[in-house]
Amino acid sequence: MTTTVTSADGTPIAFDTYGAGSPVLLVGGAVNDRTTVAALAVVLAEAGFQCVAVDRRGRGESGDAPVYSVERELDDLSAVIDAVGGATAVFGHSSGAILALEAAARGLPITKLAVYEPPFIVDAQRPRPGEDLADRLSALLADGDRDGAVELFLTEGVAVPPEGVAAMKGQPVWDWFAGYAHTLPYDTTVTGPGAQLPVDRLAAIAVPVLVLSGGAGEAWMGAAARAVAETVPHARYESIPGQDHGVLNAPESLRPVLTDFLR
Repeated sequence: MTTTVTSADGTPIAFDTYGAGSPVLLVGGAVNDRTTVAALAVVLAEAGFQCVAVDRRGRGESGDAPVYSVERELDDLSAVIDAVGGATAVFGHSSGAILALEAAARGLPITKLAVYEPPFIVDAQRPRPGEDLADRLSALLADGDRDGAVELFLTEGVAVPPEGVAAMKGQPVWDWFAGYAHTLPYDTTVTGPGAQLPVDRLAAIAVPVLVLSGGAGEAWMGAAARAVAETVPHARYESIPGQDHGVLNAPESLRPVLTDFLR
């Protein structure tokens, strides 16, 4: 069932609800919408949770605004949480994990928080993106170059090798990415200039946090996950064997660890 709530700035935010039980809000990352977390929502609903899959602003059936800010996205999450009972557990993936961490740090009514591979850069395993990446993405989009924005985000923001980007072009996934290109500056802004670990804000989180990464994923993402777990006061880290950043395509791999943590 799709429901729409109105955020503080008047933007409509859409979400689907699966199952019944304790609520769990699912927050996707870049070029994701509520459909990309739907399979995980079904898995957790089968385990006895009420799962809420949200379209972040600018995606799916949610609206948008001329000016973006992280604070407005936090208002969006707050409106959804209020609509599903006033407090909820949260699972966030990638930049959605960072947004969820920000929500917890700023005191939104989150009972527990599970995050998968928040893409901070904590060592020298990959280059750090330029601090003006969001501005350069916005400039390409203003010129109508959605493909260029996707390529810049993938190569500099996510460190996908050029040959990997070339392999995506012409594939259905590229059209999906280009369709959400206008939201790439949003995710880059959420991640922060240079993808630095926000130590002070993470240290302010007061709820239990489970930080996950894939055992078959990128080493720099695993390092980031461990650093988050070491920084948040009530956190622990766990690796999901055989998985990488595309874990949402294998939701059953998350069932045991998430059901154990969220109960």
